[in-house]
Amino acid sequence: MTDKHVTRRRLLRNTAAGVTATGMAGTAVAQESPGRKIVGLTADAPFGLARKAASEVTHELDFDRVGKVVSGRFPAEAIEGLEKNPNVRYVEDEGTMQALAQTLPWGIDRVDADVLHANGETGNGADIAIIDTGIDADHPDLQANLGTGEDFTGTGSWDDDNGHGTHCAGIADAVDNSEGVVGVSTEATLHAVKVLDSQGSGTYSDIAAGIEWVADQGYDVASLSLGGSSGSSALRDAVQYAQSNGVLLVAAAGNSGPCSDCVGYPAAYSEVMAVSSTNSSDGLSSFSSTGPEIEIAAPGSDIYSTYNDGGYNTLSGTSMACPHVSGAAGQLMANGYTNSEARQTMKDTAEDLGLASNEQGAGLLDAEAAVTGGGSDPVLTVYTDSATGVGETAATLNGTLNDLGGASSADVYFEWGEAGSGLPNTTSTQTLTSTGSFSDDISGLSSGTEYEFRAVASGSDGSSDTGATQSFTTDSGDGGCFITTATAGEGHTLNSLRRFRDESMSATPVGRGLVGLYYRISPPIAETLERNPESLTARTTRSIVDRCASLSDRQDETDSPAESAFLGVVLTMLYVVGILIGAGGHAGIRTRELLDSS
Repeated sequence: MTDKHVTRRRLLRNTAAGVTATGMAGTAVAQESPGRKIVGLTADAPFGLARKAASEVTHELDFDRVGKVVSGRFPAEAIEGLEKNPNVRYVEDEGTMQALAQTLPWGIDRVDADVLHANGETGNGADIAIIDTGIDADHPDLQANLGTGEDFTGTGSWDDDNGHGTHCAGIADAVDNSEGVVGVSTEATLHAVKVLDSQGSGTYSDIAAGIEWVADQGYDVASLSLGGSSGSSALRDAVQYAQSNGVLLVAAAGNSGPCSDCVGYPAAYSEVMAVSSTNSSDGLSSFSSTGPEIEIAAPGSDIYSTYNDGGYNTLSGTSMACPHVSGAAGQLMANGYTNSEARQTMKDTAEDLGLASNEQGAGLLDAEAAVTGGGSDPVLTVYTDSATGVGETAATLNGTLNDLGGASSADVYFEWGEAGSGLPNTTSTQTLTSTGSFSDDISGLSSGTEYEFRAVASGSDGSSDTGATQSFTTDSGDGGCFITTATAGEGHTLNSLRRFRDESMSATPVGRGLVGLYYRISPPIAETLERNPESLTARTTRSIVDRCASLSDRQDETDSPAESAFLGVVLTMLYVVGILIGAGGHAGIRTRELLDSS
């Protein structure tokens, strides 16, 4: 199989800037990476649409129904063309985030994880991914629990060259071996996913690639002690993809405190469990970010844990709070809980500290109560997937009923409307008796317009859930397109030619010039052909268009780069011939019409 047909390609080249860990208290400010862009594609668009326009590619990420992402360097003229393409969901700047930074650590004791250990609960069977600076592969308190890892920074190794990731790993899952420290879990399998460099910095697309990898491995928990003040569409795609594939994502809220409504990203996303930090007096840590996104609190001040070179260190930050929750989540998922069940159970059994809800969420994590006494009922859960089949006036909305909870069935539908309108429209209701995907077609849309939608589920037991809001932009249309007129809008032919236009023609300056010329001269030709559908010009245009569509299909299917290049040249030549025939025929017909009218 050639690379053309691989659905999970990763081009792991080093990028110029990074996302940073959130372990040490301080403000993490997301910054742009100069010259680098992230292009989000629709789920059914080929990677080549963006790849061919790039001068350098760093990542190609496939998030299934959520969509695709290509990151790298793009010429300014290529970006201009991509932003106008209906198969492009967004174009954003690449950016960076910052790391949020056998004795029994006080935090392990405070969440009663030591009671779990005494009861034989170890997290054995769970997979916890530490998405961070890596993990010290030789640390005596971690080595026995280490599984496979992956590097996304370009260094070639997932070993920790900073210390932040190793510190977080020890909190979540240090071995109970009578030396050093002990984690919330003690026998879960740890996976080092290195997305941050030695300075604790990494790019949006590196982190998105790491999250995608975790989901594709089928791991249970993704621990994200990192963040920034602004989000990224690519990161949102990644967390939606991971959540829909059963991963429980836990993230540090951020170290911007004291402040209000300042939870960082990715913690602020609804698919992610945001964790604030408390101190040994059960007060809110002075540095902890707060906001309505906070779901739970955990110890984060003065946490003693594993560190690089087999050592130990005391650090403070919501980065330290996050792996307490990740370790507890591992315990629950080792006991058969799904990601949504584990998330809800930890909230249902949390201890109320008397803090405001935007500071503590449901309360302080109580790992022992969650695992041995909590057991909440399953929760009705619905996800919103990306739209497909987006045209000028119609689109298909997609969703997934992930969990029925305690209901025997659920009514599902979509709320939708133009962006900013408040989703005033609803689709018809479908009743599902089992989990799975669902969709609905909407029509009567305005061309070149951005729309928003979300999936909604109502359980037979009275429960309900709403998915995250997604968006799409309708095709601006081929108004005055004489090819559309000549073919009477035949779908497959038009889609084949649009694909050639978007992937091949628009990828080069010459091609973009030809496309621009076509759309400048096309409207009057289209009008002429519409009045004379059986003229020689119309019939010849149809013949050329059919041949072009056939060659475009063949180019898309071939595994040979040489054949693909040859077909591209032939198609370009036919494209030019089509323009000349259309223009010449239009001139001849108009001349005849003028003579007849004189």
